[in-house]
Order: sequence, then C-alpha cells, then structure tokens
Amino acid sequence: MSNLETVKQMYVDFKNGHIPPILEQLSDSVEWEYGVNFGSIPWLQPRRGRQEVAKFFEALNQLEFHKFEPKTFFESGNIVVCLFDVDARVKDTENRIMEEDEVHIWYFNEQGKVVKFRHRADTHQHWLALHREPVREAIIG
Repeated sequence: MSNLETVKQMYVDFKNGHIPPILEQLSDSVEWEYGVNFGSIPWLQPRRGRQEVAKFFEALNQLEFHKFEPKTFFESGNIVVCLFDVDARVKDTENRIMEEDEVHIWYFNEQGKVVKFRHRADTHQHWLALHREPVREAIIG
C-alpha cells in the first residue's frame, strides 16, 4: 500500500471508530503534533510514541463530529498532506469548531510507518470552543 493509500485508509478507519488499525500504521517513536505546543487543548497536545497517540484519540471523545471530510490529498516522496473540512462540537461547552481546509501533514519512513504528524488548524478557534462559556441560543417568545 502506498503512503497515500495508507492515509486514506486511516481516515476511513477513524470515521468508522477503528483506532487500533491507525495506531498500527505509526512507528514506535512517532512524533505527534511535532514542533508545536498548543497549551490547554487536549486533542492538540504534542505526543511521542503509539501509547501517547492513543491518548490523542481518547481526548477526541470530548468532541462530537458533525463533519469530518477529507477532500484533497497531496503526496510527494515520504510526505502526504490532506486538506479537509471539519465541524465538531465541544461536548462540555456546546461550542462549535468549524474549519474549511484544515491541514494534516504525514511523514513516513522507508518501512511505510508514520514517523511525524501534525495538524495545521485554527488553534485559537479550538481554544475558544473549549474555554468559552457555552453559547446558548436566545429563545424568542
């Protein structure tokens, strides 16, 4: 399977709630959210190793996804980039995260395992959705 096919399959697995097959595609020392620190956003924390990446998927339980749509893929050598649209609700605050063309960057080693991954996302929007008071719709009577 090519790196591109692997990434596409991981998105299918994610949509179907099958996390173990995704973790199997990662190198033992994978760098997740490499080169950044997002502070207090649980699902955007830097992690290292498969066991730590499993905690990323656990953190995603704080979200309810309404849309998770990969739409464009680019591949060059050992790098795969995906643009996708996301619409999710933070369960505790009921606030939405809506982003068009969020970017995922995947780096592969020669054995076809993911060695580095990161989101390029509107982190401020994620932070606001997580930390703001719940947004309540006005009731007009």
